[in-house]
Amino acid sequence: MVVMRDVWINWFEGEENGYNVCDFVEWRPSDRVEVLDQAIVIKTTERLMDYMENELLELPDDLLQDVYQKSYLRKNMSRIQLDYCFIASDGRRILAVDTAGYQTPIRKSRLTPRQQQLVYEHLQSGEWKVYDLEHEPSSKQYHILSPSPEEMIGLTRKERQIKLILHMVLDELNQSGTDAEVKYWYTEWKPESYEEIQCLERAEAWDYFLEDVQSGWTGRHYELCEAMIKGQSFFEKLWEQEHPESVK
Repeated sequence: MVVMRDVWINWFEGEENGYNVCDFVEWRPSDRVEVLDQAIVIKTTERLMDYMENELLELPDDLLQDVYQKSYLRKNMSRIQLDYCFIASDGRRILAVDTAGYQTPIRKSRLTPRQQQLVYEHLQSGEWKVYDLEHEPSSKQYHILSPSPEEMIGLTRKERQIKLILHMVLDELNQSGTDAEVKYWYTEWKPESYEEIQCLERAEAWDYFLEDVQSGWTGRHYELCEAMIKGQSFFEKLWEQEHPESVK
């Protein structure tokens, strides 16, 4: 197996969608970048890469056995052995994974461009064992708190995070808001349809509202999110992390 050294990683923890594991160009100064003193490289099928990027489910047994305690984190002057940590590629995508001692891809990271290039170069030489799933994965179900990748195409890291906050506050509205509150916020979004909205049943208003908001991403989405989070400290803190200049 090929081993890489001095690998910069920026762990995104507990992410079940690959679009939230940010590419190097979206890393922030506030992110906690660590260095893998040594990291083992493996090759996977596209199916297994999809699974690792977009699920938090158990990894294949043979993969876990082969990478066991073969990667190390550098911390200060120490080398810390990691149980299940590796860099995976299907020949196109590259993903660093650490299970934090479990058997699921708890922590995920992209690599720097230079280190990505080194992975591609390694894959061009020698014979590689190709890891795959031991079973056919079930189709992933997306929902309001886990939007589909299509809804995030073309968005920056900040825009993706703001959109997720908007989805969270919308879900809160659906769970605990009154009929009048649902119609109020739908009217705020679509004031030209005030009369039609007032005639809708709550479920209809909610479905139309969500469908409208999920489509695309504009400055109006920012405005709606900012208005809906007012007075809700949890959401205001999340907003401030992404858009501090807008929180008074």
